[in-house]
Amino acid sequence: MPLGESFVLPLIPQPPEKFPFGLKEESDFDQIVSPDGLVSICGFGSLLSERSARSTFPYLINFRMTKLSGFRRVFAHVAPIFFEHGIAKPETKEISSLSVEPCEGETLVVTTFEIQRSEIPAFIEREHEFEFLAVIPETFNGLFYTTPAVLCARYSDKEYFENKCKGSKEIFFQRYGRYGIDKIWADNILPCRVYLRHCVLAAKNLGDLAYNNFLDHTFLGDRKTTIREYLATTGSGIMEEEPPELLKYHYGG
Repeated sequence: MPLGESFVLPLIPQPPEKFPFGLKEESDFDQIVSPDGLVSICGFGSLLSERSARSTFPYLINFRMTKLSGFRRVFAHVAPIFFEHGIAKPETKEISSLSVEPCEGETLVVTTFEIQRSEIPAFIEREHEFEFLAVIPETFNGLFYTTPAVLCARYSDKEYFENKCKGSKEIFFQRYGRYGIDKIWADNILPCRVYLRHCVLAAKNLGDLAYNNFLDHTFLGDRKTTIREYLATTGSGIMEEEPPELLKYHYGG
């Protein structure tokens, strides 16, 4: 029986020292399951939208804004789902989704919510190309959650092929190669336009704090150009573009 939306996790004044750490196998997730059988998830892109989060995790609870220190958002990751949906633009390199990576001094406004432990296998399959990290989100009054959350972080092509594809070219082909993708993690690609618009709208719907944090603490692959700068220059016009009809709900913020 899922817990109600009033479920509250305990807080502490200082984060535990052992975080972040990697979750390499499904069994590793058992280290961060709460006593109620729940796993916390951090959302930093599409999952800033509660509607998107609930379309992926229909039974999530306790959707809320939190902070995450020591990470930045970067558009440097090719997403096959954009090719499946027909919204990738390889001719202009507008094919990138978001990931996060460690960066000292950066702080992200993210969302955090809880799902059942039983949903983890599907989550791992869906986010196959990422490294999973256990992190400690923070509230906006300086307290830290005692229950860690899962964060989808930047990986490398070498680690992905060896660890997730088990060295199998066939597995890589089925997931990426069939779309003409031979490299997942790249610094010379640009955000998928429909996806970027969705993330910006999702952040805006959370309020000014999340919106400004997204614009100023999310970067292109050069790690210098912020999304605020990109939308004011090369990416101007993106926010005025409507998603394809079939994707208006899914990518509508």
